[in-house]
Amino acid sequence: MTAVIEPRVSVATAAYPHARVDAIIRTIGTVFLWASLVLVGYWWAAGGGIADLTSWEGALNSIGRLTGLVASDLLLIQVLLIARIPPLERAFGQDRVVRMHRLIGLTSINLLVAHIVLNTWGYAGGRLLAWPATLWDLTWNYPGMLLAVAGAACLGMVVVTSLRAARRRMRYESWHLLHLYAYLGVGLALPHQLWTGQEFLNSAAATVYWWTFWAVAAGSVLVFRVGLPLWRTWRHRLRVTSVVPEGDGVTSVYLTGHRMSAMNVESGQFFVWRFMDRDGWTRGNPYSLSAAPDGRSLRISVKALGDNSARTSSIKPGTTVLVEGPYGRLSPRARTRDKVAFIGAGVGIAPLRALAEGMEYQPGEAVLVYRYSDEPIFEREFGVLVQERGLRCVFLPGKRRGSESWATAEAGAMSDSEALRRVIPDVADRDVYICGPEGWTDAARRAALDSGVADEQIHIETFGW
Repeated sequence: MTAVIEPRVSVATAAYPHARVDAIIRTIGTVFLWASLVLVGYWWAAGGGIADLTSWEGALNSIGRLTGLVASDLLLIQVLLIARIPPLERAFGQDRVVRMHRLIGLTSINLLVAHIVLNTWGYAGGRLLAWPATLWDLTWNYPGMLLAVAGAACLGMVVVTSLRAARRRMRYESWHLLHLYAYLGVGLALPHQLWTGQEFLNSAAATVYWWTFWAVAAGSVLVFRVGLPLWRTWRHRLRVTSVVPEGDGVTSVYLTGHRMSAMNVESGQFFVWRFMDRDGWTRGNPYSLSAAPDGRSLRISVKALGDNSARTSSIKPGTTVLVEGPYGRLSPRARTRDKVAFIGAGVGIAPLRALAEGMEYQPGEAVLVYRYSDEPIFEREFGVLVQERGLRCVFLPGKRRGSESWATAEAGAMSDSEALRRVIPDVADRDVYICGPEGWTDAARRAALDSGVADEQIHIETFGW
C-alpha cells in the first residue's frame, strides 16, 4: 500500500547560476571534441590522405592513417573524461561521463583495430594472405609497434570487461582494477604515432598539437587522479567514528577529520573510499553521502552487495580512510527549478536522503518517492524532514512489476508515465533527481521524459557499475 505524508504548501523562486555555467562548459567541451576531430581530419587530407585514395594499396594505408588519427584523438578525450578534471566533472556529472565514456571508448577501440588491420593490409601490398606475416614483421621491426600492439591489447581487455554481460560476472573490485589498464593502454598505444606517424613528422602544427594534447592528458591524470586525492586525504585525515546498522542489509559509516568545513562537498555527491583495515583496501568503492555534510562529519550508507561492501559492518572505529572526490552531479548544483522531485530505489535512496536534507526549498516544493522491496531505511529521518522542512514523502513498498518498469504492482494497468504522474502530478515542472539500480533508473528516466520532463531537468546517479 502506498504511504503518503503531506506537508504544508507554499511557493518560492530562486536563481540557479551554476546550471547555466555548467551548460556553457558542456557546450565548450562538445565544441572542442568536434573541432579536434575536424582538425585531425584536415591534417590527414593536407598530408595527402585524399590523393592516396587513387590506388588500392594507397587507399588502405590512407584510411588506416585516418582511423588511427581519430582513434588517437578519441583515446586522449577518454583520458580527459576519466581524469576527473573538476570543471568537467561538475559540468557533466557521473551519468553523462559514463555514457560518453562508453560510447567514445567503444568507438576508439573499433577505430584502433581498423587502423591496425588496414595499415597492415596496406603494407602487405593489398594482399590479404600476406597480412599475418606483415603484422609480425611490423610488430617486431617497426618503431613503437610492439608497444602499440600491447596497448591495443590492454584497451581491448578494458572494453571487453566493460560490456554489461561481462560486468555482471565480475566483482566490482576486480573490474575496477582491470579498468586501470586503460591508462597503460593509452600510454603504450600512442607513442609510435608520435615517433613515426606521417602527419606528426610533416606538420609542425600537428606535432605541437599531439604532444601538447598527450602532455595535458597525462598531466591531468597525475594531478587530479593521483595528486589531488592524496593531498585531500592528507589534509582532511578522515577516520571512522562509528558504524551503525540501518536494516535491510544497509550499514551507515560516520566519519570525521581535520578541516572538514573546507572539504567543498555537496549533498548527494560521492567519494571513492578505501578503508585501511580490511582486505582489498587498494580497490576503492564509490559510495554516496547519505547525510548532508555539516562541516564536522560525513556519513555514507552501504548495502552488502559485493565483497568489500559486505565487510562494511566490520569496519572498526578509528580506521583511517583514503578518499577520492567528491564526485558526481547529483547535487544542488544541477538544479534549474524551484520545485524538485527525488525518485529512488533501494540503497539508491541514500544520496537522495542527503539532498532532501541539504537542499534549499520551501515546504511543498520537494517530493520524495521511495520504492523498496523489504523494509525502508531512514524512515524516522524522513519523518523529521517532513515535519521540519515540509518534504512530501511517498513510500512504494514491493518489488518492481517488471524488468522494464520502475513502478510496483500497485500501479496496475497504468503506464509507467501515468504511474509517475499519479504520485507527482506536476512532475514536468520539477527538477527530477533519480538514483537506483541501472535498469530501474533507465525506466524511471523514460517515465519522466514521457511525462513531459525536459532532459536537462533530469539528474541521474546509477547505483551500479
